[in-house]
Amino acid sequence: MSKLLFIRHAETDMAGTFCGRSDPELNTRGQAQLGELISRLRNEEIGVVYTSDLRRAHTTARTIAEAFAVDCCMRPALREIDFGQWDGLTWKEIERRDGVYARRWIADYPSLPAPDGENYRDFERRVLDEVKFLSSEAEAADCRIAVVTHAGVLRTVLCALHGCSEDSAREQTRSYCSVVRHTDAAFHSSAEAGF
Repeated sequence: MSKLLFIRHAETDMAGTFCGRSDPELNTRGQAQLGELISRLRNEEIGVVYTSDLRRAHTTARTIAEAFAVDCCMRPALREIDFGQWDGLTWKEIERRDGVYARRWIADYPSLPAPDGENYRDFERRVLDEVKFLSSEAEAADCRIAVVTHAGVLRTVLCALHGCSEDSAREQTRSYCSVVRHTDAAFHSSAEAGF
């Protein structure tokens, strides 16, 4: 049985920007996505929900927890990477502000952080340590855990633990409320919702 369901939060008005440490609420479309998400999860036996403490994730997680009448636990380690000065900007805005650094960032990814942003290796370590913790929690509780977090977290897990390419990981997590099922052997994505 899959013990961890990784779920990307619902949509905010910052869709299309580098949204890391920013803390927007869900927008109208995101609120509508919650009902569709609960419907997609209805056959799951979720025993507890863990979530990033940022509002977009926590609101999504709280809705799941209420639907399944289970606890919702916040974990700051599930936050998105901090994009520093780029937070809240589109890629076009970033290129206009500093095209030279933007091109360097693409060429050197993931070793070069966004200006004043979180180093990717530190982010990766934080995420993988958290996945290890969550896996042990699921094993100890012998229940399925829903983990509501951010696209960057899901992509990091897909690439670092299961050998997905960046392109494949990006495609699997592109949709808001996409669900990635964790098994010992691999991740199975059910990101077909098309949000």
